[in-house]
Amino acid sequence: MEKIENTFGKMKDYAEILQLFKSGSTIMFGGFGGVGTPPTLVDLLIESGVRDLSLIGNDAGFPTIGIGKVVCKGMANKLIASHIGSNPIAGQQMTEGRLDVEFNPQGTLVERIRAGGVGLGGILVDVGIDSDVVTKNKQFAKVEERNYIIESSLTADISIVYAKKADPYGNLIFDKSARNTNPLVAMAGDITIVEVDEFVPLGTLDPEEIITPGVYVDHMIQSKGVNWTWVWDPAYGT
Repeated sequence: MEKIENTFGKMKDYAEILQLFKSGSTIMFGGFGGVGTPPTLVDLLIESGVRDLSLIGNDAGFPTIGIGKVVCKGMANKLIASHIGSNPIAGQQMTEGRLDVEFNPQGTLVERIRAGGVGLGGILVDVGIDSDVVTKNKQFAKVEERNYIIESSLTADISIVYAKKADPYGNLIFDKSARNTNPLVAMAGDITIVEVDEFVPLGTLDPEEIITPGVYVDHMIQSKGVNWTWVWDPAYGT
């Protein structure tokens, strides 16, 4: 196996990453139903033992897959997502008042993340503008005689991302549909940590295939691999 030089110092060991996770932080994660959520980084987050996290991502994963493992351990007190239906434990925590869930239409959510990544203060949307539930505590703007809800942009203290390939600078290629929200999440974190399946030498990636440029990437680790086996525990409910 070819040795990859850590030319830019971005390739880290697990112990270095553990030190970055802090209680009370906002963690943004890539993934859709767990696919594209970095499994090794999720395990490291759990190992760190941090608490009172605010999580931002597409969904709550499943109880044993993706960010759902973090949610089920009660490490988060807030979640901004598009749905939580695949994780009954998240629903239970929300009902019991232990997890504050802010729901967003999926398109609105990813646009809020994108806005945060490119430095915008927010976006204008009209989805749900006639609903008291959607518009509660929201601000409004009128543009060319049309009314809009102002949705603030989303950023995070740390973004965790999953990539198929990376070079030492952090240029990233993703694996088909596992790409999903990862490129947007990579842009929106103060610190972006990437779990990588395969590191390749600098200059070997086709520039036309690179989705996320390394300028957005701060740290990278080698993935331990994905185990998509979902073991259903009766304690999760039916």
